[in-house]
Amino acid sequence: MLKIIIAEDEEIIRQGLVRTLPWSDYNAEIVGEAADGKEALSLIRRIHADVVITDIRMPRLSGLELARILHESGSSPRIIFLTSYADFTYAQQAIRLGAADYLLKPVDEAELAKVLAGISAEKEKRSGTASEDTVPLLIDWQELHPSNPYVRSVLACIAQNYQKPISVEELAMQEGVSASYLSRKLKEETGHTFSGLITRCRLQSALGLLHEGRWRVYEIAEQTGFGDYKNFVQAFRKYLGLSPTEYQKQRKHIR
Repeated sequence: MLKIIIAEDEEIIRQGLVRTLPWSDYNAEIVGEAADGKEALSLIRRIHADVVITDIRMPRLSGLELARILHESGSSPRIIFLTSYADFTYAQQAIRLGAADYLLKPVDEAELAKVLAGISAEKEKRSGTASEDTVPLLIDWQELHPSNPYVRSVLACIAQNYQKPISVEELAMQEGVSASYLSRKLKEETGHTFSGLITRCRLQSALGLLHEGRWRVYEIAEQTGFGDYKNFVQAFRKYLGLSPTEYQKQRKHIR
């Protein structure tokens, strides 16, 4: 059964989706609902979901921004975007972020059922025949459940800003706490150091780009926040045991 989270800022629409659609007929169940993108992100990190149905335009964090964070951090739920705006540019962005589909409101039940059936088939195929050509998971953000608000804030900041140069000292200053306190709490609640978290986040995004096969290694280093090609190769080798180029060759051999 598919586990679904619905994120929609208009309560009437959200409750209509949650309470009026025959989810059991789609072999699905609602495991959470959110009124904005940030609430949805928090839910997704606490509750395993197969599918996130989200409005594109929401306060605090848009559906597109939410999908980008999940995509770049290596999280796995499929995204179905809902919107009242028949704008192709939104559809293009949704597709780039790996959207399962893009549906206009009001939701056509037949269209939704078709999309969910496709996702169910994909899920069964993955569980029945695990592929050797999958992206390694270096960190699962959904498994991190920090209780400390400063740690939650830092994790969100890393997920959104890992492409930029950021330091624990800078984030500690923003949060109004000492760098030593923040470093200690990060380690206690996630099991990782700050540098380990940001490196894993960057590498997770890099792995996704390597699997797309459209980018040169030095371009991926720049896009994922490593900047320097040498630093990227060193980090890749440390965490994965081989260089990015060797990894690409290994993938081609498997395929």
